[in-house]
Amino acid sequence: MSHNDYILTLSCPDCTGIVYGVSGLLFQAGCNILDAQQFGDEQSGRFFLRVHFDLGQASIDEVRAAFSQLAQRFAMQWQLHDARRRARLLVLVSKQGHCLNDLLFRAHSRQLNIDIAGVASNHPDFAPLATSYGVPFHHLPVSADNRDAQEQQIIDLVQREQIDLVVLARYMQILSPRLCQALAGRAINIHHSFLPSFKGAQPYHQAHARGVKIIGATAHYVTDDLDEGPIIEQDVTHVDHAMTPRDLVRLGSDIESQVLARAVRRHVEHRILLNGHRTVVFR
Repeated sequence: MSHNDYILTLSCPDCTGIVYGVSGLLFQAGCNILDAQQFGDEQSGRFFLRVHFDLGQASIDEVRAAFSQLAQRFAMQWQLHDARRRARLLVLVSKQGHCLNDLLFRAHSRQLNIDIAGVASNHPDFAPLATSYGVPFHHLPVSADNRDAQEQQIIDLVQREQIDLVVLARYMQILSPRLCQALAGRAINIHHSFLPSFKGAQPYHQAHARGVKIIGATAHYVTDDLDEGPIIEQDVTHVDHAMTPRDLVRLGSDIESQVLARAVRRHVEHRILLNGHRTVVFR
């Protein structure tokens, strides 16, 4: 990325002249388009656009002001992002650490444009792992008696640390509607199954009992409806009759880590736009 990279994302009712208007505005401002991706959804009648551009000598405030006028003309929902900025993450985890370990390594090795500002867990198990990467660990025990207070601690942590994205890396707690709403659009969950099938507890055991020939994992945005949020990434692997539930768990752990990392990457690179209950994910 060059020194003045920005990313524009937008959605609006589909009509002629949108791309012309956006590209013309950036040209007039002296910006250089580095990459652009678009999608028109015939079903919803909406248009989606992601433009990665070099600001050049232009002022981002001037570009933003000019674009706000264009946005009104086309009834756009839009955002401008500084592509140089590393997203700040809070990772929530319980007692399975494969996804956490993968994210910590990817952040440390600069494979993802993120800084993990903290790890929070209802168990103390992964404090040493977080500490080994120099990441603050927050032990937040939860029970039926303190759930509201514990979730408020999470909200306070998000606000205090200026968190951009909360990642549920096998955090085995159901979030309340209040917390889901507080984190709307900025919380990603990894579900250890290929949704929408085999929801709930022990999906690999359910899959084994049904004799499935593929297993998978699903990364989705967190919403009030359990495991029903807009899907971002999915992947599968083939299994056979000789494999045990333990084999499925081992294979599934690898898929979960990869799918979650891809979903985080898409989000922090501003490649995901919501389309009702679905997502548009630019590659």
